Amino acid sequence: MQQRRVSFHTLGCKLNFSESSTLAREFEEGGFVRVAPEAEADICVINSCSVTEHADKKCRNLIRKLHRRNPNAIIAVTGCYAQLKPQEIAQIEGVDIVLSNNDKGDLYKRVVELSGKGRAQVYSCDTDSLTRFFAAFSSGDRTRAFLKVQDGCDYCCAYCTIHYARGSSRNLPIADAVAEARQIAAAGQKEIVITGVNTGDFGRTTGERFIDLLRALNEVDGIERYRISSIEPNLLTDEIIEFCASSPKFQHHFHIPLQSGSDRILGLMRRRYTTARFADRIETVWRWMPDAFIGIDVIVGFPGETEEHFRETYDFLERIAPAFLHIFPFSERPGTPAVTMPGKVQASVATRRVEELEALCRRLHGQFCAQAVGSEDRVLFESTMRGGMMFGFTGNYRRVKAPYDRSRINTICRVRLGEMDEMHDLAGEILE
Repeated sequence: MQQRRVSFHTLGCKLNFSESSTLAREFEEGGFVRVAPEAEADICVINSCSVTEHADKKCRNLIRKLHRRNPNAIIAVTGCYAQLKPQEIAQIEGVDIVLSNNDKGDLYKRVVELSGKGRAQVYSCDTDSLTRFFAAFSSGDRTRAFLKVQDGCDYCCAYCTIHYARGSSRNLPIADAVAEARQIAAAGQKEIVITGVNTGDFGRTTGERFIDLLRALNEVDGIERYRISSIEPNLLTDEIIEFCASSPKFQHHFHIPLQSGSDRILGLMRRRYTTARFADRIETVWRWMPDAFIGIDVIVGFPGETEEHFRETYDFLERIAPAFLHIFPFSERPGTPAVTMPGKVQASVATRRVEELEALCRRLHGQFCAQAVGSEDRVLFESTMRGGMMFGFTGNYRRVKAPYDRSRINTICRVRLGEMDEMHDLAGEILE
């Protein structure tokens, strides 16, 4: 008898990626064969995102595409879009199960209980009921693993639905996170990205501290590198910065959301810091780690953002000179305070502002990567091969390419960094 096939389609953040990987392991342990997203499958699982209207639309289009391709496949949808708009998803032809984030851990059980396709079953709950913690980490997909240590957020920023989609901040105990890191190490992965919705807020449910989690993970044998996926500037303490600078395992790489370089707009967004505080955090990182890669999130076109406010953002970013910018045009999300705010920004204006910041990003990233030409560094090479080349990253996230050598995959090699190409990739000469 042929084994049933299951495919996973993950939209959005690395948190979803870690959860999908964990769900896939459960299906495999139950006798299913995991197939590629484009392959024919008996069951298709979509882990959805709802950070923007575009993310919702992408999920709807994916559902329709999967149903057209294989009308008999069971389609299960979970994730943030499923949490926020379960009935909307249930009305799409082909959908069989809609599960909230709170019920994500029950997905395997719900699917195997189905006798076949039929009217969509909705397992959803109110935000107030989002109290469970679905422990998750990725495996087998990449050189690095994503370890989920925290979920939910208590910040309620004016533009964001994450609090409604993920609930309040909660976490697993440090001991459990360490146990999962040991599982990852036993599987042979060398790098872990510590992830969550508001990662630095770790400890709300256990009374522990994020810095203590970092110290405990630092002692896990077999893991050679750690990265913190994203951390709010008000939670990036001197203690965390100094620890990362002193640990050979924690990489000089920080992803810190800014959202606006205007204090007026930050206030309207209900962010918990000023540009002065943000700049202080960046300066402290560079004081301890002059070579650090700093990536920054920015939203343009928020209600009330005038041209003067945008110029403040542009000038602020140019001054602090991060290595990379993640730029998003403002997207109205139903139920958030920003929907009713005055001063809507025309889409064409927001698009132009995105383009300006994208040009700034290309310049800043190019400058950051070019600084390393002629130096030596250590690179963890991944399995991806393009044009006969393999690719990997330095500790501070410069991407390096070298002629493909299978024996070097998932190993950290000492390299000399050479010429930078138009994609800002650096040529790597392996020295050992």
